[in-house]
Amino acid sequence: MKFNAKQLQQMSNSVRANALGAVLSAHSGHVGIILDASEIITCIYANHLRRGIDRFVLSSGHGSAMLYSVLKLAGYKIGDLNTFRKFGGLPGHPEYGMDGVDATTGPLGAGIGNAVGMALAQKIQGIRARTYCLVSDGDLMEGVSFESLSFVGRLNLNNLIVLWDDNKLTIDGTAQTDIDVTARMRSMGFNVMSVRGNDINAIEHALERAEKSNHPVFIQCKNVLGRGCSLENKSSAHGFALSDTEMLSLIAQNANEEGMRLWGVVGMRPIANSIRATNALKRIKIPKIPERISTRELSGIYLDLLMGAGADLITGSADLANNTYVKTSRSVDIIANNFNGNYINYGVREQGMASIVNGLVIGGLRAVCSTFLVFSDYMRPAIRLAALSHLPSIYVFSHDSIAVGEDGPTHQPIEQLPSLRLIPNLNVYRPCNIDEVAYAWNAAINSADTPSAIILSRQKFRQIPSPSDADLSRGAYVIYPAKSGRAKTTIVATGSEVPLAVEIASRFKNIQVVSVLNVRDFKNQTAKYKSSILRGCVIAIEAAEPSPWFEIADCVIGIDKFGASGDSDTLYNEYGFNADKIISEIKDYIK
Repeated sequence: MKFNAKQLQQMSNSVRANALGAVLSAHSGHVGIILDASEIITCIYANHLRRGIDRFVLSSGHGSAMLYSVLKLAGYKIGDLNTFRKFGGLPGHPEYGMDGVDATTGPLGAGIGNAVGMALAQKIQGIRARTYCLVSDGDLMEGVSFESLSFVGRLNLNNLIVLWDDNKLTIDGTAQTDIDVTARMRSMGFNVMSVRGNDINAIEHALERAEKSNHPVFIQCKNVLGRGCSLENKSSAHGFALSDTEMLSLIAQNANEEGMRLWGVVGMRPIANSIRATNALKRIKIPKIPERISTRELSGIYLDLLMGAGADLITGSADLANNTYVKTSRSVDIIANNFNGNYINYGVREQGMASIVNGLVIGGLRAVCSTFLVFSDYMRPAIRLAALSHLPSIYVFSHDSIAVGEDGPTHQPIEQLPSLRLIPNLNVYRPCNIDEVAYAWNAAINSADTPSAIILSRQKFRQIPSPSDADLSRGAYVIYPAKSGRAKTTIVATGSEVPLAVEIASRFKNIQVVSVLNVRDFKNQTAKYKSSILRGCVIAIEAAEPSPWFEIADCVIGIDKFGASGDSDTLYNEYGFNADKIISEIKDYIK
């Protein structure tokens, strides 16, 4: 059953009344979008979105009260609207994991990237489904929107329908969007339509055409911010700026029993179940590894073995596949109109790539993306949202230190590694050998609710094997025991600095080396375990900003300034990552 324009207007009014009631209860929220966009979201949910098949992303997440209102009316298991923005109640912006909320949104532009990933996941899975995305002027100003939407055009994702709430206003006044947004969208390969945002018949006609389009669709919904209130068409209508009296009046004007009844019909519709089968992995036999090799090469070797063993991964890179080694002998490119592959060339779109990967994961795929570690800064907003949303996205970062070498300080990460470790619910692995590489990949793939960052070297270095009884799940373990049997000093190291630490320890009888694969996992260990491996004076060595290591170490050898151009060996020596120099520096700590 499809609802007619009169019915849809009654349903829109019910959405508006309930959403305004939630904002009034909180005395906080965003009124403008509720007043101007309720018709748009009503048409999508009442007549077009197939529950359990299609997806909807409110990229303009400040309109959360409107989304919660729709979901509540449509029979989703949403809490009491009167708990909106209150501790323990409905969150101020939509959060993934709530019934019917397909993405955590609020940081503008992020939802667009998520929606692109969901639409791509539908194509890869061969599901005849659509993804709808409601965006604001602010969303379209963020750079991630350019990255994501141009990517859509290149792949011709004709199952993506973007609706623009075009009210030409933002918090500071006139929206500073493109002079001609629709021309931009046409140039990126979208079929562009234009309607009035409160014209239900026009919205319905546009959505019907969009669902038959051979190209992605962008619908401009010309709107008036805060339509019908005393602040109509003023920037101040964006937030909560109306009096309680006016809010109560607007609620009364829009409340209607017939709209509520009609939404009840939507809530009775059957829900489709979509289940994606996963492949059981065969046992992986690791081949003989060269004595000197980079961890990016080790990662590529193990990833190829994983995919050969049945790991159902979608990998990709920001134009760096030959550097990050996430494109293997088993990779098949996904291209426009042919989605039967497992590798995506995102082009130089780091933030868009990370947001799209999060959408792929929401869509039910196990997705991996990659670039250089220094460019993780571009991706940080999306990584943070993955961690907040408990999405097991996988990010592979190579070129992890000043050993990048000749490209110089612009490409040499200093603060990025500790910065990533600061993000809650993000597993950061910096492996030093094939055992640690294999563990990092297996843990990342098996994670149900935690994203992973795997940090890899460009340079080759000597391989120090992990002891056969090492428990890598603890995050840190003794990789090189003291010759005397009882260590009086412990050197803690990660990744490519582990063989350097072992070289230093080998010159003494009472120094051991602890490899720290995952700082977060190690911090979660018992005090007894920590004290059992951090014996005596603790010295940390890592080619990154040193400050965080002082939490567990008495002395830290790190880098607190930017790098320089030169070959990797010269740079490591000049910046003090040389056994003789380190021994000289820490001689007062060595007993």
